[in-house]
Amino acid sequence: MDSSTHHQPKGNFWLLALGALGVVYGDIGTSPLYTVQECVNPEHGVTAEVASNLFGITSLIFWGMLLVVTLKYIMFVMRADNRGEGGIMALLALLPERLKVPYPGKIGTAAVLIIAGAALLFGDGVITPAISVLSAMEGIKVAAPAFDHFVVPLTVIILFFLFALQRKGTQHIGRMFGPIMLVWFLSIAAFGVWHIIEEPAVLKALSPYYAFEFFETHGWHAFHMLGSVVLALTGGEALYADMGHFGKRPIQKAWLMLVFPCLVLNYLGQAAFLLQHPDQYHNPFYSLVPNSLLYPMIGLATMAAVIASQAMISGAYSLTSQAIRLGYFPRLTVKHTSDIGEGQIYVPLINQIIAVLCITLVLQFQTASRLAAAYGLAVTGTFIITSIIFFLVTKYHWKWKPIASWSILVFFLSFDLPLFSANAMKFLDGGWIPFLIGAGFFIVMLIWKTGRSLLARHFIQNSPPIDAFLEHLEKKVSYRIPGTAVFLASASNGVPPVVMRMVKRFHALHKTVILLTVTSENVPYYCKDDQDHTRVDAQDLGQGFYRVMVRYGFMEVPNIPKVMEAAFEKMNLYYWARDILYVLGHETFVEQNSGSMPATQQFIFAFLSRNARNATDYFGLPPEQVIELGTQIDL
Repeated sequence: MDSSTHHQPKGNFWLLALGALGVVYGDIGTSPLYTVQECVNPEHGVTAEVASNLFGITSLIFWGMLLVVTLKYIMFVMRADNRGEGGIMALLALLPERLKVPYPGKIGTAAVLIIAGAALLFGDGVITPAISVLSAMEGIKVAAPAFDHFVVPLTVIILFFLFALQRKGTQHIGRMFGPIMLVWFLSIAAFGVWHIIEEPAVLKALSPYYAFEFFETHGWHAFHMLGSVVLALTGGEALYADMGHFGKRPIQKAWLMLVFPCLVLNYLGQAAFLLQHPDQYHNPFYSLVPNSLLYPMIGLATMAAVIASQAMISGAYSLTSQAIRLGYFPRLTVKHTSDIGEGQIYVPLINQIIAVLCITLVLQFQTASRLAAAYGLAVTGTFIITSIIFFLVTKYHWKWKPIASWSILVFFLSFDLPLFSANAMKFLDGGWIPFLIGAGFFIVMLIWKTGRSLLARHFIQNSPPIDAFLEHLEKKVSYRIPGTAVFLASASNGVPPVVMRMVKRFHALHKTVILLTVTSENVPYYCKDDQDHTRVDAQDLGQGFYRVMVRYGFMEVPNIPKVMEAAFEKMNLYYWARDILYVLGHETFVEQNSGSMPATQQFIFAFLSRNARNATDYFGLPPEQVIELGTQIDL
């Protein structure tokens, strides 16, 4: 494999760091809009009228960001990259195959955890745009209380246009994301410093003493408070997931040098303000802002919220695309919205699902405070899964000593589990929503992966050895058709069932038969676009038969007609694209209770298969050169 497949973002280091501000830190960067407001909500039994409460809450937020984001993700998890790419699917690719698929038709525990983590990220992705935009628009309640009834309609309108514009691509407005977020972070830091100067005693909250004192004083209420504190940590997974876009160092430097300090200063500023004005607990963020700057700040907050939403939406597209390539999600239409950026994609169905759910959440919950009750369960669930899979990577991929691997797991879970448990208490208050959304995606991904694994086993069992087939070829085939036929095969050995169907039905085959297998490797990019010969292996089997293997990374888009030219060159054959006929198998799944898959699961798998994007579009095949041969299968 070409060493160049290690994906390293190119460009000026500081420009990459600036770009990371918009894409990577949009979600966590807008958390100050609603985190403190939710923490001091009197409904939780902890009021802002007691100074020690504010010290304790701010201390919990500071140490949460320090432990979860800085130490766990920045210092440790970001080391687990797959040739420069990050994200939960990258962790999956680093694990040994025996942990993912112990044997055909069986999904390993590690793969199930990864599927669950990916599904929870979808649940998180639905809430982020809703709560970010809604909390930004709630500044209207502070600036002009008489117009507070416009908050929800304006939020819905902004979300509607945000999702409607997705098909246009974001490459143009994306260039503005970094500078806007830079202004945002500097602004929230400046307002924070202003109030810290007025109440410097708030700096004591940086001591962990006040976090422990808060627990000692409030006990159960303090534990319940963790469900609100976690709002300051949402978006932490994005640091790892977007590593391939900007590189490890730019993301780390942006956090340590700008984002983390600015967030801390703003949280301290909100606490300082509440020390002097505890009655302003209903919206401490906007209360920091002078009246003369309130409307500009609402506009800036709205732009920051849209950027945070866009980052999460784009992340959902990328996650879907990776899951499709790795065989964990049905094939969907994935459109590229830019000729320059490979990551600029748009998945219409996912966009529609998230749009409907987001707008529904806004209409249902009406306020950011109520919506915050639904936020956190999916995030903290992903935290735990990431910790467990990172442990497996250290143990099986990096070969750490057992004491080191177990120590890091215990350390991570020491704060992941309490955060998850606290958010689980909000399950009936709305936490079930992202859980239910995630469960839907989990069921789809698990059944799809299981079904495809069983289907692969079926193909292997029904693919006779190529040598025996060629030995009796003349008896089975009475006529060789002029031209070339490319048979797509899922297995890289034996004779594909679709070839056997062709012989059985027509007793004829083309003079040149190419058995083509396309695989998605556990690397983001297998080779550069201009090096297709690197991804192609070709073997002459005799009697006009050739076996071709084409390998792609899980971040790449297959284009079979493009790569066939390199394949023909390796086989020393004359290449004329219009002479090629692509032959695909078309499976219809029937329930005869003779297979390994339960009837209900097979019904769902059959439904997903019927509605998945067809192989012709997925592989970029010209429709006029494709024929399909059908068969019925009971999994």
